[in-house]
Amino acid sequence: MKKLLLFLSLAVVLAACQPKQQEPEGPVAPLKQMPAVEDVVMYQVNPRVFAPENSLRAVADRIDSIKAIGVNVMWVMPIYPIGIEKGKNSPYCISDYKDIAPEFGSLDDFKHLVRVCHEHDMGLILDWVANHTAWDHPWVKEHPDWYTHDAEADTIIHPRPFDWLDVADLNYDSKEMRAAMIDAMKYWIADVGIDGFRCDVADCVPADFWKEAIDTLRQAAGDRRILMLAEGKNADNFTEGGFDMNYAWDFKDQMLKVFGEGVSASSLFDTDKAEYDSLPDGKVKLRFTTNHDESTKLTPPAQFKSLQGSMAADVATVFLHGGALIYGSQEVGYPQPINFFKYVPVDWSENPQIYAEYQSLIGIYNRHPEIRRGEVIPFMYNEVLGFERKLGSDSLLVLVNLRDSAFTIPAPETWTNKETVDLRLNATFALRDSIQMTPFEYLILK
Repeated sequence: MKKLLLFLSLAVVLAACQPKQQEPEGPVAPLKQMPAVEDVVMYQVNPRVFAPENSLRAVADRIDSIKAIGVNVMWVMPIYPIGIEKGKNSPYCISDYKDIAPEFGSLDDFKHLVRVCHEHDMGLILDWVANHTAWDHPWVKEHPDWYTHDAEADTIIHPRPFDWLDVADLNYDSKEMRAAMIDAMKYWIADVGIDGFRCDVADCVPADFWKEAIDTLRQAAGDRRILMLAEGKNADNFTEGGFDMNYAWDFKDQMLKVFGEGVSASSLFDTDKAEYDSLPDGKVKLRFTTNHDESTKLTPPAQFKSLQGSMAADVATVFLHGGALIYGSQEVGYPQPINFFKYVPVDWSENPQIYAEYQSLIGIYNRHPEIRRGEVIPFMYNEVLGFERKLGSDSLLVLVNLRDSAFTIPAPETWTNKETVDLRLNATFALRDSIQMTPFEYLILK
């Protein structure tokens, strides 16, 4: 009897020590309301900076910190199984469009992330790679006609003219392939509950395919608003494809010229106008100082002279015409390039003053619709980007010194001798006829 009682006691103890199994994630409740495209503040998640394994749960664990910046849309880079044949461990080399790589977690882990985003009034869009697949994607053997072939050797080729040897180029003359691609995209919208896609190399995929896909996805979403972002700059992203946003590459290039070549700050107005002149109403250019591609080469502090220079560049980039993007790691001023082909640990406690600065800036951005919807009234300076954003009776004056030197500039006539509030410092003062600005200083005045 004693032996039996001892055995039962040990059994109870061992059972108590077993790890609890996570409950399967049920259907994801829809987001209350996806923000209007003009109001989007996007946060790009590279799972490989959050944890070496089960990183989807690690992202979910940081949701409060991400939300506190003022973010309302999360973009998650590809989480699908990664091809091995000819592979380089790139997340953009996909061997199955309807599954998740064990490195990142499980479908339940992903549903959990979508759920916590929705609970924090944040939409979630997923990276989609429609231009190519891994060489060991089942389609390669099952449907070789779904791929582009070399005319001479009749063999499947990689995307030209790129050096992406780890992936096989898809053939958009195939109606069957198009249907299978749309079916896979629809799965994540209708069955999993995500809120849209960021579409990789969108300009390399025919616009009429995007039109067909986006129409189908919006129909599948029903009453839910979804967000479609093209990694592209072609006008047909909007006029034919049906996207809501695409990339402001020209503005980023011009910003680098202002910082690196001494080009006049006021030249940014011409670039901004050129980008928006070709846009239909209600469409937005995604503005950024970095993203996963940019950060493989140089960090924002390296591109923009210093950590504070990168903040000045970000204010100039985002406040001029909206479309805000923050790349995960940017908010803590991560100092080294990030190779997204491998795990790179980020210290999320680093540079708390930069995190606080982003909180302050995005808070101002979110509270003042004139920044996102107002008329742009430019003031011409060589070293300082200066402009007014005016919406009805509300106006903001934004001044950003884009040089690593101090300058004194004349105040805009319409603001001279006016009582103003510095929205960052919550301090009131009278704006006189000249303004002294320290290196990379910026002012947001009401």
